Amino acid sequence: MSVFARRSQVIPENRREMVSDPFLDNGLDLSESGMPNRPMVVLELDDLCDAPAETIARTAGHIEDSLALVIGVLNRPPSRAMGPVLAATTLTLTELPVADLLHQVISVEETDVALATLGAAVARSPRAALACGQLLRQTSKLDTMQALAAEAAVYSMLLAGPEFARWLTERGPARPKPPAADTLVRLHRTDGHLSIVLDHPQRRNALSVRLREELLAAAQVAAADSSITSVELSGTGPDFCSGGDLDEFGCATDLVASYLVRLDRAPWRVFDRIAGHLVARVTGACIGAGAEIAAMAGTVAAAPDTYFSFPEVHMGLVPGAGGTVSVPSRIGRWRAAWLMLTGQRLPVPTALRWGLVDRMTEARN
Repeated sequence: MSVFARRSQVIPENRREMVSDPFLDNGLDLSESGMPNRPMVVLELDDLCDAPAETIARTAGHIEDSLALVIGVLNRPPSRAMGPVLAATTLTLTELPVADLLHQVISVEETDVALATLGAAVARSPRAALACGQLLRQTSKLDTMQALAAEAAVYSMLLAGPEFARWLTERGPARPKPPAADTLVRLHRTDGHLSIVLDHPQRRNALSVRLREELLAAAQVAAADSSITSVELSGTGPDFCSGGDLDEFGCATDLVASYLVRLDRAPWRVFDRIAGHLVARVTGACIGAGAEIAAMAGTVAAAPDTYFSFPEVHMGLVPGAGGTVSVPSRIGRWRAAWLMLTGQRLPVPTALRWGLVDRMTEARN
């Protein structure tokens, strides 16, 4: 499978009619089984730095119309006029230093290595990767509830896909669960402050169905009581939350019900409503749902050993705990796409520069 085609996207003035030839009208090159053979296109953007506004606008329009993941590459500092093109891409890579506020461009050590990383990730799960890229484009334009509904629909659809089925085979049979404590989420109130603590360190505070339900109940308490003026969310043990409980993955048999559950039983939907007085205090692993929920908070305070990662596309899925809404709202959909497509870890210093973390806390004893 040819994962990506790479070319210069600036078309000579006497060949403007050819602009759609290499990568726009060809679509995804779907096989008879619906497998996209051409899910990613890489575009050299250097010539656009000096291009006229008409060319930039035309190119941006073509990129926005593309169904494929469109990855820009820059070897020159981008001009201000290039904004529409950078905004239209899935993301753009460069080896140059990038201002923290330029969310559309990811600075990497070696562009070819970064492209290879992206290419390998997309080749493994092309359907999930495309779904993630399209979803991020949509959620950034919708209000929170509409965006969460779109995410839940895409996530539930992918549960029936071959890429997730392959991951389940790779995982092997689910492990039997040891008995859990009576309470997986602890609440403690002092005056107007409510502390919500994920308390299942034996499972690295993984978001099981039971923990999710208890977390939802805690979030509803915080939202319903107007005398609660500050809320802190944290986790017991070295890790804030290691993501969804992997041993529960693959249990859904009714995918329509799965969609409705993801909407109705979602703590992140409630956390979004109280974000203004919610602080997520995170440590260690913030993986998948852990990172997504933390990003819903108005303030994220992270210990130096914290890291964030999004493994869902590797599993044939997309983030499903509000991450396609919460993470782009903090760091932009382009950086979110880089993290979600590649699954690479984001350490605290970079998370702080990008805005996924608001402040660092002291190291734990």
